[in-house]
Amino acid sequence: MPDVCVIVAYHPKPDKSAEVLALVRARVPTLRKEGLVTDRTPVLMRSRDGTIIEVSEWKSREAIDAAHKNPNVLAMWEKFFAVCDCVPLNTRRGNVRRIRAGRRLRRA
Repeated sequence: MPDVCVIVAYHPKPDKSAEVLALVRARVPTLRKEGLVTDRTPVLMRSRDGTIIEVSEWKSREAIDAAHKNPNVLAMWEKFFAVCDCVPLNTRRGNVRRIRAGRRLRRA
């Protein structure tokens, strides 16, 4: 079963950027605790409009399917839905820059 790389874009709702970033930073550790993602460090980026883009790696397609039945993952996703929208990458305009782990974000 090969690993599955995913790219997700989170567009924060008004005044929710900090909450979205906190959730994104906790996402992979939460999924890792459930045994669903690899040990690879995720890559985080932010576009000019504030959309946060995450590149991460699931262990398999079966792991993705299992996440859709996992109560801890479903609870985490509900928190995301309250503060952001997941958006298709082909709608992103402008520059995107990488976020270094542990660094405070600034607008590009």
